[in-house]
Amino acid sequence: MKFLSYLLLAGCLQAQSISTLIGMGAPGFDTSHVNNPYGLTMGPDGAIYFCDIDNHVVRRIDLKTRAVTTFAGNGTKGNAGDGGPAAKAMMDQPYEVQFDKAGNLFVVDMPSHVVRRVDAKTGIITTVAGNGTAGFSGDGGPALKAQFKQPHSIAFDREGRLLICDIGNNRVRRVDLQTGKIETWLGGDGQSLKGPRALAFDAKGDLYLVLREGNVVMRVDPKSGAMTRVAGTGQKGLAGDGGPALNATLNGPKGISFGPDGSYYLADTENHVIRRVDGTTGIISTVAGSGKRGDGPGDGGDDSVGGADPRGCAMNRPHGVFVSKDGVLYIGDSEAHRIRMVK
Repeated sequence: MKFLSYLLLAGCLQAQSISTLIGMGAPGFDTSHVNNPYGLTMGPDGAIYFCDIDNHVVRRIDLKTRAVTTFAGNGTKGNAGDGGPAAKAMMDQPYEVQFDKAGNLFVVDMPSHVVRRVDAKTGIITTVAGNGTAGFSGDGGPALKAQFKQPHSIAFDREGRLLICDIGNNRVRRVDLQTGKIETWLGGDGQSLKGPRALAFDAKGDLYLVLREGNVVMRVDPKSGAMTRVAGTGQKGLAGDGGPALNATLNGPKGISFGPDGSYYLADTENHVIRRVDGTTGIISTVAGSGKRGDGPGDGGDDSVGGADPRGCAMNRPHGVFVSKDGVLYIGDSEAHRIRMVK
């Protein structure tokens, strides 16, 4: 067991190569191309699901066969199709995707200001939060009648409640999916949140909240809502690797995911890198990206054959980040129009 734990940890700490899972470096919509991939996750079937935002769809990649299919959205920009098959619905730049414990897929349709759900058994899509009009209203009432302003990331707490980063309203809102009621959980009432953009829970049930404009990561007590800064000084920059994450600078972080060893990974978007904060020591390091905006090793080129050093691979405003149970890091390298893997 000790040897296995060491191998898992070493896999997270000493990533050796980066490769492209899908994408050719240019926008497109076929089995080889994507157009601005953002949020991504692994489904209960072991496939990768990702938001192909400028194609207005959620797509699926079978990791065994590499077959690529469209799971939700018909490729036409809009907000329609509730009550019918997800693949025939219209979406408008889906930004983030997550699965609940029952295997239902939830997707944030950001410009439409709604969160939608695809039933695991029927494939039917419905809206679960948001009335489709930008604004702020509805707390204490049905989530379907509430207004959001550019919702972004989502997560589920231990009680199965849906948390939503309502970035335009600088709040994190919470939906009880049993009652359908919505409330503000974080932000408002004098509590300032500077761009709540991404969130994830650790194994203990604490919430980690990424503030994009604040350039910090906050740990949130799930019971009291008390927040503690755990990464970032609040200043923009790319510094601090090898030291405490609290002393490091970030630049527009927009994604977060926990690895199997309890460390968390950040899409440090405007620095064009992925950074890792050790779950035991709190030390921050860069695990992918050269810090230069580009596409591939040497600030240009194609790494689809793999084998390149992840820290020498230029990326272009990565938004999505997900770490699988076996320690593989998946990156939505948005404006490079690729999904990359680090092993």
